Amino acid sequence: MHLGLPKCNGIRLPNRSPFRPVPEWGYSSAMNNILTFASLTPDSVLNALESIGLRCDGRLLALNSYENRVYQVGMDEGAPLIAKFYRPARWSDAAILDEHAFVQELIEREIPVVPASIINGATLHHFDGFRFSVFVKHGGRAPELENRDTLEWLGRFLGRIHAVGAIKNFQHRPALNIDTFGIEPRDYLLENNFIPADIDSAYRSVVQQALDGVRHCFDRAGDVKSLRLHGDCHAGNVLWTDEGPHFVDFDDSRTGPAVQDLWMLLSGEREDRVRQMGDVLAGYEDFYEFDPRELHLIEALRTLRLIHYSAWLARRWDDAAFKQAFPWFNTQIYWQNRILELREQIALMEEAPLWQN
Repeated sequence: MHLGLPKCNGIRLPNRSPFRPVPEWGYSSAMNNILTFASLTPDSVLNALESIGLRCDGRLLALNSYENRVYQVGMDEGAPLIAKFYRPARWSDAAILDEHAFVQELIEREIPVVPASIINGATLHHFDGFRFSVFVKHGGRAPELENRDTLEWLGRFLGRIHAVGAIKNFQHRPALNIDTFGIEPRDYLLENNFIPADIDSAYRSVVQQALDGVRHCFDRAGDVKSLRLHGDCHAGNVLWTDEGPHFVDFDDSRTGPAVQDLWMLLSGEREDRVRQMGDVLAGYEDFYEFDPRELHLIEALRTLRLIHYSAWLARRWDDAAFKQAFPWFNTQIYWQNRILELREQIALMEEAPLWQN
């Protein structure tokens, strides 16, 4: 498949899947403790790209990314490319290739997503212990989510994505559930003493009540289907053009309920969210049937995301970029606000789901 890359990108090798797991690099326990983004210098980035046959012109622009390190890199020939260096120790090679293969399935069905480019027969590359991928640069603007036509358009493409996501499961990526997004993050925060001592008992109590509320929501929903998701489908991961949306950054792809990719498009008061969900589903159900029982899960999934987000920040607090970008984290007022936030979620999870009075 031609991806519009410069001629220096090398040749796609026959009889080898670019999504086949390859041996892990730099993933011994010792390396996990040593390899950090601090050693990813501009020269390292350029040398990594040149190691796979790309001729860079020296221009390097760091983009606004914290989980991974993402750069726009100028080429001797052709347009700049996007290089994404994956956070060490977060995903295995097999998990990253699981994501790449899913996106490739979407491309083959002409769904507008941005895949990792195939260079020298592979989408995932290694250099000095780091794993990285290269992407063609795509422009676009944020979608206008207050526009009903925009929501319906997004719904159509999400329905198409989920129709593909339901065909089979991920082999190496985790599920989004109460264990992975609730209990495990909660335990990490408590075991590593992130909660200030004077409000520790209050946090323990409210997070347990919140998790009980999540369980109750899942019980009310019943046995809903799980499928492969985008996983982080907020407006920042949609590039809008005159031709419609392009979905980017499948780094958080997981298996979970379909509504996880829908609820983050909603905002405002209840009546606003009811209308917005109706607009999204008007397009969505042209391609994939939505199970209305999943409406019970919206506030539960929001609650899990809030707990998981605090642990996500905590796990990366030794990364200088996080301290600079999130200076308000791990302060007394931050944790006090999380307690209030979870109390609000406990009340919201007791309300009727959207479309019910």
